[in-house]
Amino acid sequence: STMFLVGLSGGIASGKSTVVAILRELGCAVIDADVIAREVVQPHFKAYQQIVHYFGTEILLESGEINREALGNIIFSHPEKRQLLNSVTHPEIQKEMLKQVLKYFVLGYHYVILDIPLLFETNRLTKFMKHTVLVYCDPRTQLSRLMKRNGLSRAEAEARVASQLPLDEKLKLASHVIDNSGDRESTRRQVLRLHARLEASLDFLWARLAVGTAVAGLAGLVYFLLRHFVS
Repeated sequence: STMFLVGLSGGIASGKSTVVAILRELGCAVIDADVIAREVVQPHFKAYQQIVHYFGTEILLESGEINREALGNIIFSHPEKRQLLNSVTHPEIQKEMLKQVLKYFVLGYHYVILDIPLLFETNRLTKFMKHTVLVYCDPRTQLSRLMKRNGLSRAEAEARVASQLPLDEKLKLASHVIDNSGDRESTRRQVLRLHARLEASLDFLWARLAVGTAVAGLAGLVYFLLRHFVS
């Protein structure tokens, strides 16, 4: 089978996890970059050694694992250290994502969703996506949800939101938008429509036809050569 990739992103507290939950209910293949990011910094991974080398043992818990909150506090206030951490972790994350993509390819999935929070910020992976999806909500709702979810003051919440590319800017970059400003049922209806559209996508049909044509052409060539040598 042949499949294509769909990049899914959003903003902090925009409700991406809600959309992912609905997609999983539909049986979609979803690769979560955040989950992989947590896995590749475990002690038995290459990235772990590099992070400890650059940031020191003070970021470790008693168990030897990386204290994600301590590391997060460092990179949040020092952009250059955030870039350093990304240069260590991103290659390892991408390797693991590729492994999972290949797994779903072998299993014959129509398309695979790559859940990447900073898809539009980094912009390096968008070229591999046939479609990109943004989970959007209006700025006022986003701020309110973040303050309630994380127990933050307005100033703290605004600082977190400002550290990311604004959702209104991401709107211009996405090929599909799920507006999560309303209730869950409204969001679910939008996800169902998107899923149906991707399942019926001609991208998949033309990919299959291209592969079929290539195989048929190869078979014809083999037949011609066999006849030539037999005769």
